[in-house]
Amino acid sequence: MEIQQYEISTILTQLISSDQAYHYRIIPIEEVDNLWIFKTDSVQKEILSQELAIVFGKEIKLEIVDSDKIQRYLEINYRKRERISQQKSLHYSEDFLMNIIYEAKEIGSSDIHFEIFEKQARVRLRIDGKLIERYVISLDEYPKIINRIKIMSSLDISEKRLPQDGRINLRTSQEDFDIRVSSLPTLYGEKLVLRILSKNNILFSLDNLGFTDEEIKTYITAVQKPSGIILISGPTGSGKTTTLYATLKLLNSNDANILTIEDPIEYTLEGVNQVQLKQNIGLDFASTLRTFLRQDPDIIMVGEIRDVDTANMAIRASLTGHLVLSTIHTNSAWATVSRLIDMGIPSFLIASTLNVSVAQRLVRKLCNNCKRSQADVNLNLDAVQELSKIDFHYEAVGCPSCYQTGYQGRKAVYEIIPITEELVKSIENKNVEIYDYLKKNNIATLKSNMIALVKQGITSIEEVYPFLIS
Repeated sequence: MEIQQYEISTILTQLISSDQAYHYRIIPIEEVDNLWIFKTDSVQKEILSQELAIVFGKEIKLEIVDSDKIQRYLEINYRKRERISQQKSLHYSEDFLMNIIYEAKEIGSSDIHFEIFEKQARVRLRIDGKLIERYVISLDEYPKIINRIKIMSSLDISEKRLPQDGRINLRTSQEDFDIRVSSLPTLYGEKLVLRILSKNNILFSLDNLGFTDEEIKTYITAVQKPSGIILISGPTGSGKTTTLYATLKLLNSNDANILTIEDPIEYTLEGVNQVQLKQNIGLDFASTLRTFLRQDPDIIMVGEIRDVDTANMAIRASLTGHLVLSTIHTNSAWATVSRLIDMGIPSFLIASTLNVSVAQRLVRKLCNNCKRSQADVNLNLDAVQELSKIDFHYEAVGCPSCYQTGYQGRKAVYEIIPITEELVKSIENKNVEIYDYLKKNNIATLKSNMIALVKQGITSIEEVYPFLIS
């Protein structure tokens, strides 16, 4: 099914609420002056037209289409929610802003983007790693919404020239969650991104992140050593922080002093001493690590190794008997070693302190309700030899459960390389080619794990293909 042919513009979708769309089984397809034109599958066309005219105060024209088509329109363009909103207008109010936040939380969105351009502003939600436009807002209303968010997150509403970071805490009857707020001055005004951070500790478990049985044994063995460095690599948004927090949760105990320096603090963990980075007053990773060493720590977590000073301090901390966990931006687990050498860290120090190097990515999982086996694919599989050997695979189809996207949720894919005596020698000799070693020791790579997920029917070739050719 081609989703594009059923998509309608954001301006049209926000004419009516999700509840109204499903209740009346109507889809707005055009707005002309005071006339609203809808598609519907109702057999009582005249009665429905009259009722809608009263409800919306507009002249209504209905076009009858097949019931299956209406259902697809509804599933693709309107997501059902548990919490029924009473907000019917897109004009600013505090209720409207909270409606956006709760809607994003309920449908599993990780981020809310408020963006302004020359002629209009919009709100987009990131769901399973993909941005979806949800609302269009007038230029007059946009500043009111931005100011309200800045007040809620304790940001300076008078400062519009510099980026700012803040935090909002919200409580519902079901859950207590935080929202990380980041403002950025752009050409036409401020762009705000709200990151939704759940406080549900069930999420932070190594068992449900995506490790294979062999990988989790290897990883836990490495993190339970009393000293050394654990490094996790991957691009922004690949789940590195979640893996770190799950690791801290495992290591957190009454007899361990755990200190973290983060930018920003994404989740709060009871029993862990967390420090927020503040570059403007000199509280950076390297200087904080120096202070940490005088705080009698057992375990130290550094949000990210960005420069040689931070890398040197992390090495020093691990050499003096501490376990250090951190992230770094590289393309693979072994590339982390090359990156540290390029930063000027002596190879013998890397060899003597690195316990394990981890790389990870996030891939979308196929919806179990609608995925189907498929033999052919519209991609150049010769570019990835292993994919061309797969006899059949599963493809994304789309159904009500996944809102016709074909995918539901995401899964982390890992590459875990424990540093053995053989690899210590490779690091000391600055040998960056270890493909034969990985193959000989049956160590799964990001590539092999992604291909395994395709064979198992957990994800599709289309989903992993961009990772495999990069």
